[in-house]
Amino acid sequence: MTDRTDAELLAAHVQGDAEAFGLLFARHRDRLWAVAVRTMGNPEDAADGLQDGLIAAYRRASSFRGEAQVTTWLHRVVVNACLDRLRAAKVRRAEALPDDLDERGDRGSLATSGPVLPEDETLADERRRLVVAALRRLPAEQRAALVLVDMEGYSVAEAAEMLDCPEGTVKSRCSRGRARMAELLHVLAPGRDGDHSAPGNPAPSPPVPLTEPRGPPAPT
Repeated sequence: MTDRTDAELLAAHVQGDAEAFGLLFARHRDRLWAVAVRTMGNPEDAADGLQDGLIAAYRRASSFRGEAQVTTWLHRVVVNACLDRLRAAKVRRAEALPDDLDERGDRGSLATSGPVLPEDETLADERRRLVVAALRRLPAEQRAALVLVDMEGYSVAEAAEMLDCPEGTVKSRCSRGRARMAELLHVLAPGRDGDHSAPGNPAPSPPVPLTEPRGPPAPT
């Protein structure tokens, strides 16, 4: 059956259904991959973080008590796995995101609609590059909060559940992260055409339609 709910699939996995967890992952793989790649900053580390998270979710499925939605629980496990890797690495690597980042522009919470003019696409690419570069310089916890709230469109309450912290902490991390992003973007792109901010004041963060890369590797 493919019309089972997330909770039913997870319960079936716990009871020994060999296909249930794969079906559950396939249902949510795009958003889980998007969160992993944006949190880690590059597809190679994102694949490792996602793999760690899926292994943890696979093994800990019996601990799910239904206090949150299954998708919230899955995001929490994946985000925590990514944060663990970032903390262990203690570095912010800056590999480029994959070339096909926009080939799935019809998917994700920040997808765009309608035709895109060449000049608009060039500007969007440049903005995206700057935002990704700035995002990589944020502390891991601020980055994760911004990814969930500003890029994936989750509410503060949902993000708090995923990050297993109070809503006020998520709001604080987002506020500090946005302020730091504005500073970084001002440094990374000073004197851009159309920048009317006063001297010494950081330019506001531009809206950037980051979308998912091509799908993640299948769990092994």
